[in-house]
Order: sequence, then C-alpha cells, then structure tokens
Amino acid sequence: MLIAAGEAGKVAFDWFDVFMIAFTLILFWAVIRQVKQRPRNLFALGFAAVSLLTFVLADVVMVCGYLGITPPDYFFFLK
Repeated sequence: MLIAAGEAGKVAFDWFDVFMIAFTLILFWAVIRQVKQRPRNLFALGFAAVSLLTFVLADVVMVCGYLGITPPDYFFFLK
C-alpha cells in the first residue's frame, strides 16, 4: 500500500490504515499461536508468516508515508 502524499504538511491518513495495523497484530498473534501449537500445522504456519511479512512491509511503507520520508533502499520493490 503506497501512500500518495497530497499537499505539503497534510497527513495522508485513511481509516483503512487502522485496519491494516489491526490485521498485522492479528497475524502476529496467529503466528505465535501456530508456533506454540503441538503438533504444528506447517501450512498454516507458513501462510501466516508470509501474510505477516506482507502486512509488516505494507505498514512500514504506510508509516514512511506519514513521516514524509521515502522507504529505505532495500524496499525497492515497493516503490
């Protein structure tokens, strides 16, 4: 999710961003539960981990948009 900056000095906040943070926290909780569960469901653990990684990257780009900075160079694929 790339945030397009509007006018200078305006925060590019959208209520969907709150849901992005909430989904990230839910996915973090799901990964922790899958790691602690015995026997482990490797498909569910892998799916939750990839989803968590995707949402964390989207959150980093979102917060960088709030702060008015460009994402670090190692996020070149998100630009």
